[in-house]
Amino acid sequence: MGVKGGLHTTRAKWFMIESQRHSYHLVDPSPWPISGSLGALATTVGGVMYMHSFQGGATLLSLGLIFILYTMFVWWRDVLRESTLEGHHTKAVQLGPRYGSILFIVSEVMYLFAFFWASSHSSLAPTVEIGGIWPPKGIGVLDPWEIPLLNTPILPSSGAAVTWAHHAILAGKEKRAVYALVATISLALVSTGFQGMEYYQAPSTISDSIYGSTFFLATGFHGFHVIIGTLFLIVCGIRQYLGQMTKKHHVGFEAVAWYWHFVDVVRLFPFVSIYWWGGI
Repeated sequence: MGVKGGLHTTRAKWFMIESQRHSYHLVDPSPWPISGSLGALATTVGGVMYMHSFQGGATLLSLGLIFILYTMFVWWRDVLRESTLEGHHTKAVQLGPRYGSILFIVSEVMYLFAFFWASSHSSLAPTVEIGGIWPPKGIGVLDPWEIPLLNTPILPSSGAAVTWAHHAILAGKEKRAVYALVATISLALVSTGFQGMEYYQAPSTISDSIYGSTFFLATGFHGFHVIIGTLFLIVCGIRQYLGQMTKKHHVGFEAVAWYWHFVDVVRLFPFVSIYWWGGI
């Protein structure tokens, strides 16, 4: 029985090796794409119903958002399981998430560029409808040399901290990587807090002419990107603390590092073009 058992085990291992002659991962069937689509549909329909004051719109919108968040959680949980426990993320497989992260960041560059373009267009060539001046007459603006100037170097500093974490991971120094990620997250939270104070003290609102619309859309969406990146960093910090990232397997961290460098560099553009130039 022992010999037969050993033969069966050997044959099973041989069959597994023979059944996969490539470095790629054929993903198992998953219910999450269809559930994410249903959540997006419910969110869209519920949002339209809510904005047009239809009964049940808020409920459908809330359910759709909850469904999307749940789908995101379980889908990423499966991806992490494939990477850490099942070992399916070979070098060839890791190229896909890397290319996807780069393309996502490029799309975000185009997205934020549209808001900065709108602000620059309105400030460089103010129309007669707003009096031909910028900022429009009667619109209060923030002093760029107070909270905006104080908040600007914080994100680049956090970018230096996330680079420190990356080098620590490559060097195999797990504790040092955790410390660096804690420093990055702390600076990110401070930056978000300063932006909240800035909005609280702002003398204008999003409904105050084209200035308010472009100012709050551009700076607000950048702040939203900071919040999303902070959540991403927190997840990576937890994974690093649990020992799930190694020298050769840390694609998730690379993605958040690239994204975070994009976020901290973009901070310089609103300060120069919106707070300083656009607020003179």
